Amino acid sequence: MLKKIKKLIKKVTKSPAFTTFLGKVMYYYALLVWKTTKWQIFGVNRFYPIWEKNKSIILTIWHGRVLMIPYFWNKKMPLNALVSPHNDGRIAATFLKKVGFGIIDGSSNDGANAAAINLLRSLDKNEAIAIIPDGPRGPRMKMNLSPLYFARKSGKPLFGATYSIEHSIVAKSWDAMLIPLPFCRGIVHVTKPYYIPADATDEELENYRQEIENELNELTLRADKILGIKYIEPGVAAKNKHKHEEKQQ
Repeated sequence: MLKKIKKLIKKVTKSPAFTTFLGKVMYYYALLVWKTTKWQIFGVNRFYPIWEKNKSIILTIWHGRVLMIPYFWNKKMPLNALVSPHNDGRIAATFLKKVGFGIIDGSSNDGANAAAINLLRSLDKNEAIAIIPDGPRGPRMKMNLSPLYFARKSGKPLFGATYSIEHSIVAKSWDAMLIPLPFCRGIVHVTKPYYIPADATDEELENYRQEIENELNELTLRADKILGIKYIEPGVAAKNKHKHEEKQQ
Protein backbone atom coordinates (compact mmCIF):
# COMPACT_ATOMS: atom_id res chain seq x y z
CA MET A 1 0.00 0.00 0.00
CA LEU A 2 2.80 2.38 0.95
CA LYS A 3 4.55 1.70 -2.36
CA LYS A 4 1.37 2.50 -4.25
CA ILE A 5 0.99 5.79 -2.38
CA LYS A 6 4.61 6.74 -3.09
CA LYS A 7 4.15 5.87 -6.76
CA LEU A 8 1.00 7.98 -6.93
CA ILE A 9 2.72 10.95 -5.25
CA LYS A 10 5.64 10.67 -7.67
CA LYS A 11 3.24 10.55 -10.63
CA VAL A 12 1.32 13.61 -9.42
CA THR A 13 4.43 15.70 -8.71
CA LYS A 14 5.74 15.02 -12.21
CA SER A 15 2.47 15.79 -13.95
CA PRO A 16 2.22 18.88 -16.20
CA ALA A 17 -0.60 20.27 -14.05
CA PHE A 18 1.48 20.10 -10.89
CA THR A 19 4.63 21.60 -12.42
CA THR A 20 2.53 24.41 -13.93
CA PHE A 21 1.01 25.08 -10.51
CA LEU A 22 4.44 25.23 -8.85
CA GLY A 23 5.76 27.53 -11.56
CA LYS A 24 2.90 29.96 -10.97
CA VAL A 25 3.43 29.88 -7.21
CA MET A 26 7.10 30.62 -7.80
CA TYR A 27 6.21 33.56 -10.02
CA TYR A 28 3.84 35.24 -7.58
CA TYR A 29 6.11 34.67 -4.62
CA ALA A 30 9.15 36.06 -6.45
CA LEU A 31 7.08 39.04 -7.57
CA LEU A 32 6.22 39.76 -3.93
CA VAL A 33 9.89 39.53 -2.94
CA TRP A 34 10.98 41.76 -5.82
CA LYS A 35 8.47 44.49 -4.99
CA THR A 36 9.15 44.48 -1.23
CA THR A 37 12.96 44.25 -1.32
CA LYS A 38 15.11 47.35 -0.89
CA TRP A 39 17.55 46.82 -3.75
CA GLN A 40 21.08 48.03 -4.37
CA ILE A 41 21.76 47.59 -8.07
CA PHE A 42 25.23 47.49 -9.62
CA GLY A 43 26.18 47.21 -13.29
CA VAL A 44 22.70 47.41 -14.82
CA ASN A 45 23.19 51.00 -16.06
CA ARG A 46 26.04 49.89 -18.33
CA PHE A 47 24.33 46.60 -19.19
CA TYR A 48 21.32 47.93 -21.12
CA PRO A 49 23.17 50.45 -23.34
CA ILE A 50 25.50 47.66 -24.49
CA TRP A 51 22.50 45.39 -25.08
CA GLU A 52 20.83 48.06 -27.19
CA LYS A 53 24.01 48.68 -29.18
CA ASN A 54 24.56 44.98 -29.91
CA LYS A 55 20.82 44.21 -30.40
CA SER A 56 21.12 41.00 -28.38
CA ILE A 57 23.32 39.55 -25.65
CA ILE A 58 24.09 36.30 -23.85
CA LEU A 59 23.09 36.36 -20.19
CA THR A 60 24.39 33.76 -17.74
CA ILE A 61 22.91 33.13 -14.28
CA TRP A 62 23.87 30.55 -11.66
CA HIS A 63 21.26 27.84 -11.06
CA GLY A 64 20.89 28.86 -7.42
CA ARG A 65 20.38 32.56 -8.25
CA VAL A 66 17.86 32.45 -11.06
CA LEU A 67 14.72 33.35 -9.10
CA MET A 68 14.98 37.14 -8.94
CA ILE A 69 17.08 38.05 -11.99
CA PRO A 70 14.17 37.88 -14.50
CA TYR A 71 12.46 40.78 -12.71
CA PHE A 72 15.32 43.12 -13.66
CA TRP A 73 14.65 42.52 -17.35
CA ASN A 74 13.06 45.68 -18.77
CA LYS A 75 10.97 43.74 -21.34
CA LYS A 76 11.89 46.26 -24.05
CA MET A 77 13.97 43.67 -25.92
CA PRO A 78 13.15 39.97 -26.40
CA LEU A 79 14.90 37.45 -24.17
CA ASN A 80 14.76 33.67 -24.56
CA ALA A 81 15.86 31.25 -21.86
CA LEU A 82 17.38 27.81 -22.28
CA VAL A 83 15.42 25.51 -19.96
CA SER A 84 16.26 21.91 -19.15
CA PRO A 85 13.62 19.33 -20.15
CA HIS A 86 13.63 17.51 -16.78
CA ASN A 87 10.99 18.11 -14.09
CA ASP A 88 12.64 21.13 -12.44
CA GLY A 89 12.99 22.67 -15.88
CA ARG A 90 9.24 22.42 -16.51
CA ILE A 91 8.59 24.38 -13.31
CA ALA A 92 11.15 26.98 -14.37
CA ALA A 93 9.59 27.20 -17.84
CA THR A 94 6.18 28.08 -16.38
CA PHE A 95 7.78 30.69 -14.11
CA LEU A 96 9.78 32.28 -16.93
CA LYS A 97 6.82 32.36 -19.30
CA LYS A 98 4.86 34.25 -16.64
CA VAL A 99 7.68 36.78 -16.46
CA GLY A 100 7.59 37.13 -20.25
CA PHE A 101 10.62 35.13 -21.39
CA GLY A 102 10.63 33.00 -24.49
CA ILE A 103 11.56 29.35 -23.84
CA ILE A 104 14.08 27.17 -25.66
CA ASP A 105 14.07 23.55 -24.48
CA GLY A 106 17.40 21.85 -23.97
CA SER A 107 20.44 21.59 -21.72
CA SER A 108 23.43 23.90 -21.48
CA ASN A 109 25.58 20.76 -21.51
CA ASP A 110 24.50 19.85 -25.04
CA GLY A 111 26.35 21.65 -27.81
CA ALA A 112 25.41 20.10 -31.16
CA ASN A 113 21.65 19.72 -30.85
CA ALA A 114 18.40 21.45 -31.74
CA ALA A 115 18.62 23.68 -28.67
CA ALA A 116 22.04 25.00 -29.75
CA ILE A 117 20.72 25.76 -33.23
CA ASN A 118 17.71 27.58 -31.79
CA LEU A 119 19.92 29.61 -29.47
CA LEU A 120 22.07 30.78 -32.38
CA ARG A 121 18.97 31.56 -34.42
CA SER A 122 17.69 33.61 -31.53
CA LEU A 123 20.89 35.67 -31.48
CA ASP A 124 20.80 36.04 -35.27
CA LYS A 125 17.27 37.46 -34.93
CA ASN A 126 18.57 39.93 -32.33
CA GLU A 127 16.80 38.13 -29.51
CA ALA A 128 18.90 37.78 -26.38
CA ILE A 129 19.40 34.41 -24.70
CA ALA A 130 19.74 33.40 -21.05
CA ILE A 131 21.71 30.30 -20.06
CA ILE A 132 22.29 28.65 -16.69
CA PRO A 133 25.93 27.60 -17.15
CA ASP A 134 26.08 25.30 -14.11
CA GLY A 135 22.78 23.54 -14.82
CA PRO A 136 20.98 21.29 -14.80
CA ARG A 137 23.01 19.34 -12.22
CA GLY A 138 26.23 21.25 -11.54
CA PRO A 139 28.83 21.49 -10.29
CA ARG A 140 27.33 24.64 -8.80
CA MET A 141 28.88 28.00 -9.63
CA LYS A 142 31.19 26.34 -12.15
CA MET A 143 30.70 27.64 -15.68
CA ASN A 144 30.65 25.24 -18.59
CA LEU A 145 31.86 26.35 -22.00
CA SER A 146 28.47 26.43 -23.69
CA PRO A 147 27.80 30.21 -23.37
CA LEU A 148 31.28 30.97 -24.66
CA TYR A 149 30.74 28.89 -27.79
CA PHE A 150 27.64 30.95 -28.56
CA ALA A 151 29.51 34.19 -27.85
CA ARG A 152 32.38 33.16 -30.13
CA LYS A 153 30.04 32.10 -32.92
CA SER A 154 27.68 35.08 -32.75
CA GLY A 155 30.02 37.91 -31.73
CA LYS A 156 27.47 38.99 -29.09
CA PRO A 157 28.64 40.17 -25.65
CA LEU A 158 28.34 37.80 -22.72
CA PHE A 159 27.27 38.97 -19.25
CA GLY A 160 26.76 37.31 -15.90
CA ALA A 161 24.09 38.40 -13.42
CA THR A 162 23.63 37.48 -9.77
CA TYR A 163 21.93 38.62 -6.59
CA SER A 164 21.67 38.10 -2.85
CA ILE A 165 18.99 38.94 -0.26
CA GLU A 166 19.53 39.08 3.49
CA HIS A 167 17.83 36.49 5.74
CA SER A 168 17.42 34.15 2.75
CA ILE A 169 17.12 30.42 3.30
CA VAL A 170 19.85 28.43 1.56
CA ALA A 171 18.35 25.19 0.29
CA LYS A 172 20.15 21.95 1.10
CA SER A 173 20.45 21.09 -2.57
CA TRP A 174 23.41 20.77 -4.92
CA ASP A 175 22.83 24.32 -6.24
CA ALA A 176 22.36 25.87 -2.76
CA MET A 177 19.28 27.65 -4.12
CA LEU A 178 18.71 30.97 -2.39
CA ILE A 179 15.12 31.17 -1.14
CA PRO A 180 14.62 34.86 -0.35
CA LEU A 181 12.19 36.39 2.13
CA PRO A 182 10.17 39.55 1.42
CA PHE A 183 10.74 42.93 3.06
CA CYS A 184 14.54 42.62 3.22
CA ARG A 185 17.61 44.21 1.63
CA GLY A 186 18.97 42.86 -1.64
CA ILE A 187 21.95 43.38 -3.93
CA VAL A 188 22.06 42.76 -7.69
CA HIS A 189 25.28 42.63 -9.72
CA VAL A 190 25.91 42.42 -13.46
CA THR A 191 29.42 41.60 -14.67
CA LYS A 192 31.32 43.54 -17.28
CA PRO A 193 30.68 42.49 -20.90
CA TYR A 194 32.87 39.76 -22.38
CA TYR A 195 33.47 39.63 -26.13
CA ILE A 196 34.86 36.32 -27.36
CA PRO A 197 36.89 36.65 -30.61
CA ALA A 198 35.71 34.50 -33.50
CA ASP A 199 39.22 33.03 -33.82
CA ALA A 200 39.66 32.31 -30.10
CA THR A 201 41.48 29.01 -29.54
CA ASP A 202 40.27 26.37 -27.10
CA GLU A 203 42.95 27.49 -24.67
CA GLU A 204 41.85 31.12 -24.93
CA LEU A 205 38.24 30.04 -24.53
CA GLU A 206 39.13 28.29 -21.29
CA ASN A 207 40.87 31.43 -20.03
CA TYR A 208 37.75 33.49 -20.76
CA ARG A 209 35.59 30.86 -19.08
CA GLN A 210 37.67 30.99 -15.91
CA GLU A 211 37.69 34.79 -15.87
CA ILE A 212 33.91 35.03 -16.22
CA GLU A 213 33.35 32.33 -13.58
CA ASN A 214 35.71 34.11 -11.19
CA GLU A 215 33.99 37.48 -11.59
CA LEU A 216 30.50 36.07 -11.24
CA ASN A 217 31.47 34.12 -8.13
CA GLU A 218 33.29 37.09 -6.64
CA LEU A 219 30.20 39.29 -7.07
CA THR A 220 27.89 36.59 -5.72
CA LEU A 221 29.94 35.85 -2.62
CA ARG A 222 30.64 39.53 -1.97
CA ALA A 223 26.92 40.28 -1.95
CA ASP A 224 26.31 37.27 0.31
CA LYS A 225 28.92 38.45 2.79
CA ILE A 226 27.50 41.96 2.96
CA LEU A 227 24.00 40.61 3.56
CA GLY A 228 25.01 37.97 6.08
CA ILE A 229 24.54 34.85 3.96
CA LYS A 230 26.79 32.01 5.04
CA TYR A 231 29.62 31.21 2.61
CA ILE A 232 28.57 28.83 -0.17
CA GLU A 233 31.31 26.64 -1.55
CA PRO A 234 31.34 26.38 -5.38
CA GLY A 235 31.82 22.99 -6.98
CA VAL A 236 29.10 20.74 -5.55
CA ALA A 237 27.26 18.61 -8.11
CA ALA A 238 23.89 16.87 -8.03
CA LYS A 239 23.79 13.31 -6.80
CA ASN A 240 23.83 10.50 -9.35
CA LYS A 241 20.18 9.74 -8.61
CA HIS A 242 19.17 13.08 -10.09
CA LYS A 243 21.36 12.42 -13.10
CA HIS A 244 19.80 9.01 -13.56
CA GLU A 245 16.27 10.39 -13.31
CA GLU A 246 17.07 13.03 -15.91
CA LYS A 247 18.25 10.37 -18.37
CA GLN A 248 15.00 8.47 -17.93
CA GLN A 249 12.88 11.45 -19.00
